[in-house]
Amino acid sequence: MEEQIKIVLDHATQKMDKTIEHMEREMAKVRAGKANPRMLDGIVVDYYGTMTPLSQAANINTPDPRTIAIQPWDNKLIPIIEKAIMAANLGMNPENNGEIVRINIPPLTEERRKELVKLTKKISEDSRIGIRTVRRESIEELKKLKKDGLPEDLAKDAEDKTQKLTDTYMTTIDEMLTTKEKDIMTV
Repeated sequence: MEEQIKIVLDHATQKMDKTIEHMEREMAKVRAGKANPRMLDGIVVDYYGTMTPLSQAANINTPDPRTIAIQPWDNKLIPIIEKAIMAANLGMNPENNGEIVRINIPPLTEERRKELVKLTKKISEDSRIGIRTVRRESIEELKKLKKDGLPEDLAKDAEDKTQKLTDTYMTTIDEMLTTKEKDIMTV
């Protein structure tokens, strides 16, 4: 029975880790006024008939805090990359000089910063919901085990461990949100 409890808790930990990873990816897409190559993570380009992530078809870097430079492996991809960035509707205008696609990141207005903070709060709330869902599923699994003969004290201990695990992940979400908000509001 203890082995089954461990399986339930391990499964919950894995799902909660995935929730945090998803939140990190979503937060990275929210631009905080500084250039970040991860802003382009969701963009795919038609690379010789195959839809390929931009990061696998070009070298992406940030020469300064306000610029993203994209150097494709093949110069024929430049117009395709420009179209993909425009189609992604990120509010960015790519420019090219025949070799490199540059994206200048304009400074954020106060109003836009507040919108981005709202967006990050929504992302973090979605993550909290995900964590709570995993907790609920784990507790339901533990209750099924209790019906199947798991001693009540072991079931209670496992539920307490699940709650502690949940609290730890909730704290992580709060810390990530605070860091991102501070990053967005910094001029």
